[in-house]
Amino acid sequence: MSYNLLKGKRGIIFGALNEQSIAWKVAERAVEEGAIITLSNTPVAVRMGEVNALSEKLQCEVIAADATSVEDLEEVFRKSMEVLGGKIDFVLHSIGMSPNVRKKRRYDDLDYNMLDTTLHISAISFHKMIQVAKKMDAINDYGSIIALSYVAAQRTFFGYNDMADAKALLESIARSFGYIYGREHNVRINTISQSPTMTTAGAGVKGMDKLFDFANRMSPLGNASAEECADYCIVMFSDLTKKVTMQNLYHDGGFSNVGMSLRAMATYEKGLDEYKDEQGNIIYG
Repeated sequence: MSYNLLKGKRGIIFGALNEQSIAWKVAERAVEEGAIITLSNTPVAVRMGEVNALSEKLQCEVIAADATSVEDLEEVFRKSMEVLGGKIDFVLHSIGMSPNVRKKRRYDDLDYNMLDTTLHISAISFHKMIQVAKKMDAINDYGSIIALSYVAAQRTFFGYNDMADAKALLESIARSFGYIYGREHNVRINTISQSPTMTTAGAGVKGMDKLFDFANRMSPLGNASAEECADYCIVMFSDLTKKVTMQNLYHDGGFSNVGMSLRAMATYEKGLDEYKDEQGNIIYG
């Protein structure tokens, strides 16, 4: 059902890859709510993914860009304003990748060049995105910028690795830039800490299926789906949340405030054999 929450608004959605992507769902809901948008992802993702199909469905333009490149981001905002006919009202940063996770490097044995890549792609790109937009005066007053985060920014989760560091930095950027952009242009910047979600990126996290199940057992309302996250993003893009900024907003069915649930406790004493090495030592990394 559409409520026309974004009627007349212009937006840029970064990170849609395929139908499992939260960004994909956000793009669909934004258009359904009356917005006109552009999509952006890396040239490789545009070639290898399904974003062109989404573009055709929503009748919006895809602008290939490396979100770690200031020059590419300048082109995204310049072209988006040209295509959409004015300044931008909302931006979604749904970008995250860790080579250390992909290569199954443990947290106590990180490759630091890979760590640099993780931080640049997953967090510093957010700073660059906002800084470019501000310098170009590309976002309307009372615009909304959202980045997707995860509770591992505050708490330790087995297998989440250096992505936890990236998410912590991402949330710090939202607070620091939120103050400046809010004071100068009333632009609000927030992060949404989403439940574990079975996206292409999420599937790379070690033990993701078990983490998904654990969070679902712990959360009073169960895990929030990608579609439900999209609904939340739409509300944050709308004029209904004009005074919400610099917040990390949990969208996790209550998981972040539960110590132990009955459903989780019921599986507490299962074995750890699959996490042991050949000598019988538990591998914690």
